[in-house]
Amino acid sequence: MDTGPGPSPGSSAAESGSNCPPGVPPASSLVGSLWAQSSEQTVGDHGRSRRMVSCCDLQGHEDSKTKGLTFCASNYLNGCPEAPLGPEFGPMRLTRCQAALAAAITLNLLVLFYVSWLQHQPRNSRARGPRRASATAPRVTVLVREFEAFDNAVPELVDSFLQQDPAQPVVVVADALPYPPLALPRIPNIRLALLQPSLDRPAAAARPETYVTTEFVALVPDGARAEAPGQLERMVEALQAGGTRLVAAPVATANPARCLALNVSLREWTARYSSAPAAPRCDALDGDAVVLLRARDLFNLSAPLARPVGTSLFLQTARRGWAVQLLEPPFAPARQPPLASAHARWKAEREGRARRAATLRALGIRLVSWEGGRLEWFGCSKESARCFGTVVGDTPSYLYEERWTPPCCLRALRETARYVVGVLEAAGVRYWLEGGSLLGAARHGDIIPWDYDVDLGIYLEDVGNCEQLRGAEAGSVVDERGFVWEKAVEGDFFRVQYSESNHLHVDLWPFYPRNGVMTKDTWLDHRQDVEFPEHFLQPLVPLPFAGFVAQAPNNYRRFLELKFGPGVIENPEYPNPALLSLAGGG
Repeated sequence: MDTGPGPSPGSSAAESGSNCPPGVPPASSLVGSLWAQSSEQTVGDHGRSRRMVSCCDLQGHEDSKTKGLTFCASNYLNGCPEAPLGPEFGPMRLTRCQAALAAAITLNLLVLFYVSWLQHQPRNSRARGPRRASATAPRVTVLVREFEAFDNAVPELVDSFLQQDPAQPVVVVADALPYPPLALPRIPNIRLALLQPSLDRPAAAARPETYVTTEFVALVPDGARAEAPGQLERMVEALQAGGTRLVAAPVATANPARCLALNVSLREWTARYSSAPAAPRCDALDGDAVVLLRARDLFNLSAPLARPVGTSLFLQTARRGWAVQLLEPPFAPARQPPLASAHARWKAEREGRARRAATLRALGIRLVSWEGGRLEWFGCSKESARCFGTVVGDTPSYLYEERWTPPCCLRALRETARYVVGVLEAAGVRYWLEGGSLLGAARHGDIIPWDYDVDLGIYLEDVGNCEQLRGAEAGSVVDERGFVWEKAVEGDFFRVQYSESNHLHVDLWPFYPRNGVMTKDTWLDHRQDVEFPEHFLQPLVPLPFAGFVAQAPNNYRRFLELKFGPGVIENPEYPNPALLSLAGGG
């Protein structure tokens, strides 16, 4: 049924009586080709034709063209549901053309949003080439610890692993916030862990293990980059094949990793490196390498991420008997290697030496012995205090730690003993090895491994022959070599200290004969502190001790058994077995 006269399909908006205000054209002229529809058309509803007019015409806007266009566009797509059509106008039905236009607008909006999001991402997070999507979740977390904040290639390192797998987890670990800041991608699988405690961060933030959720960890040094696809997975397969607790691949830098044998003696505070007899399986690596192990193994170490990482890691793993297998092929070096300038290398080497010394001391290593006999000392010196404090009950603190005298202290004692003996011999002072020092010379020609001083007996009547001893009668004397000669505060005997700072010392005990028996005026509560017949000193005999030849009592076995008891040479014991025994502990 016809509902009444209406405009023909070709009629214009003007003919239909536009309601748009002056200056606001009808919708068709506002939107142009976007709305390639006439402002009026005839639609059927329950057999009747109804008129559809422009949204602008219906609204009668008095505002700007922009507001009119916005209102028209939205209402046009939605059939003008908010327009006051009145009872004579029914709802619109979307045509195919309108639906296509709506889809095109939506697609353009999505593209615009994606482009805007990309522009807000850091450069390093954008793909620079084709990337391989992971078929499964990564099994390895790349952990970057060994780098210098002031000059590094960490962004290139991280990006190279993301090129292999965009989902690759990477944790960069630093003591404090790196400066200059690292240009790392701002994506969830790239994390920066700071070890330094902070008032405004939870405890877990300073524990890198909380950032690692994979079974394996790859310790990757600065200057390395991932180039060969699947290299980490091949390392995982080699580790799972068994035989070692760690696998490693060298980095093709100027200092690629090589295999070494490593023996760590905590009791002697010493690490000894030598050639590996069964390379590529060995105890430690020297040089640049990517090292892979299980995360639980790494974080069960007492100092898992102490720097230098290679030094601290292999000291701890070698002590546990864990071997490492060196694999091929190597990892590629960085395209722009770090520390390219001479100044940067000098700064890195200086800071690296300080870090290494601090780490070795913290791990209880005072001496490192390299293949070829080169020695590195990391303990006390003339300029520093000795490695232990005041001794109580003849039992130094390190014995309670199941350790013996630190090698730096033994070296200082040997140096002091040699020097003092030289001074005494030059002055014509008769002396002999006493107590535990004589016992060490009789056993193995050296200081007892757990002793903390050197004891010499001297003839009291010879004290005046020595300028340093005469001076010590009046107070402390520091000689030209930095040794300190003084009268001991504990009694009537002399003490020669290694330096004013380092109180490792040689004690000089003045004896005098009385009725054929050697005695003295000060007696301490030591079991060996007893009188003895003078005939043991007539004559004195040479005996190797601490790297030189010293004077000793004749028949020194009987002399020692008089002081310590039978079998003392063959049966070593700590100084005070009542407190701590060599065989049974405390």
